[in-house]
Amino acid sequence: MLSDIMIGQFFPADSIIHRMDARVKILMLFVFILSIFLFDSKFDYVILIMVSMGLVFISQIPLIMYIKSLKPMFWIVLFTFIVHVFSGTGPEVFKIWLFSATWNGIYEGLFITIRLLLLVLLASVLTFTTSPLVLTDALEALLRPFKAIGVPAHELSMMMTIALRFIPTLINETDKIIKAQKSRGADFTSGSIINRIHFVMPILIPLFVGAFRRADELALAMEARYYRGGEGRTRMKEMQLTRLDYILIGLFSIMIVILAVLKVKGI
Repeated sequence: MLSDIMIGQFFPADSIIHRMDARVKILMLFVFILSIFLFDSKFDYVILIMVSMGLVFISQIPLIMYIKSLKPMFWIVLFTFIVHVFSGTGPEVFKIWLFSATWNGIYEGLFITIRLLLLVLLASVLTFTTSPLVLTDALEALLRPFKAIGVPAHELSMMMTIALRFIPTLINETDKIIKAQKSRGADFTSGSIINRIHFVMPILIPLFVGAFRRADELALAMEARYYRGGEGRTRMKEMQLTRLDYILIGLFSIMIVILAVLKVKGI
């Protein structure tokens, strides 16, 4: 189960999406997410699904990785679907005890399910194809205009990068602790809820101790390299837009215009 958590994972490759400017990818993801909420007709979602599948295909990331990134969402998606199925209005399709499922509820459930899966899938495309370091630089560049109103752009992007960087490390460490506890006879799959919570404590305590130790080591390493925040810092490589970025921005803009036209015409 822990190996299925793909948050913060980066997979090096030489795809078009890997070569894109990270700032463009973040902005396109932001607009894409807005589109998922603003455009809600069947034709809109056919276009959004096709574009999402196209991004997954050209990213050169194995499809199994995207499926793994969706697996942690399974129970949330299933719960949301069931709630919508039994809370809709209209003709009854079937009934379980006091709850009636309707066609409108099934339609709304499928609609919300697709919406949630698209959100996770697009976020996965961004993190799978962008290294945490590049993602940090891009976030800082995008937040820089807000420094005028007191937003600590560098500090925010640095915190986000450290969090993303250490998620896989903490997952691996949790997996090792669980295996160590199992080798000592701990059973996490049977017993009452209280017993299972009791067995979780031997996992959480060493995990927190390890996390604090790593944070302390990281702070010492940063101080040893004379890290003093964002003021006056320079970069070895400055981010610049290329012809590829402009072409993809143009294609993406065309898609948004098509969706807007469909929305205006009520299709």
